[in-house]
Amino acid sequence: MRVEQLGEGEPEIAIVGSIHGDEPCGAEAIERVLADPPAVGRPVKFIIANERALSRGVRYTESDLNREFPGDPDADTYEAQLAHELLEQIGGCTVLSMHSTQSYDRPFAIVDETGPLSRTICPQISIDALVETGGFVGNTLVGYVNAIEVECGIQGTATAVENAEKLVSEFLRATGAVTDGGGKPATPGTIPVYMLRHQITKDPESTYSVHVENFRHVETGEPFATIDGKERRAEESFYPVLMSSHGYERQLGYAAELRGVI
Repeated sequence: MRVEQLGEGEPEIAIVGSIHGDEPCGAEAIERVLADPPAVGRPVKFIIANERALSRGVRYTESDLNREFPGDPDADTYEAQLAHELLEQIGGCTVLSMHSTQSYDRPFAIVDETGPLSRTICPQISIDALVETGGFVGNTLVGYVNAIEVECGIQGTATAVENAEKLVSEFLRATGAVTDGGGKPATPGTIPVYMLRHQITKDPESTYSVHVENFRHVETGEPFATIDGKERRAEESFYPVLMSSHGYERQLGYAAELRGVI
């Protein structure tokens, strides 16, 4: 784990990249920011989390870091130990954690639940939507610290890196770490908020294709995927989130409901 700091004093703001080693956009955005650092009015900690997995180009080496929080210093796996170390580094901080997907090409944010942080920050960063996990996805970073996760774009693309760098800049301005202007104006009431309802599973031995777009409403009875040549229809209406035929081994994605806007 690489840790760098801008500004003097104990940081209350942290930027985390590459919790997953096959999602390099966060690490690359951090490298770009540190290569030409902004003048900060509040100290900021920058962390490239899973360097071991990043160097190998894999999601994780032994276990998924973003399913291991709060971690354990005496755990048997590297990522479980790393989860504990990462929480020690960012405890008490307001955190931006950067990820990327294989399912959606524009940024959106993920939180445990909508609260003061997301209501303040999200209207000031360039995202399409806010997704509440509601504790549905266990042992993730957002369940243990005051954090916003952002999916910056398609995994491994230059666009995801550019989006990540822009989101870091906007987050630093939104938290008051940088005050030299140029941030995204707050636009309350324009960001849709979705809450995960259930996981849509798949069998890794089957062949899948997805026919719907993430965050577009799927009506009851509408075909949303094909499994081994057979249509799968929605038993009830939902909004797809992180839906992709190839993004995960055992799930197509999540079904969500629209909760409102912030």
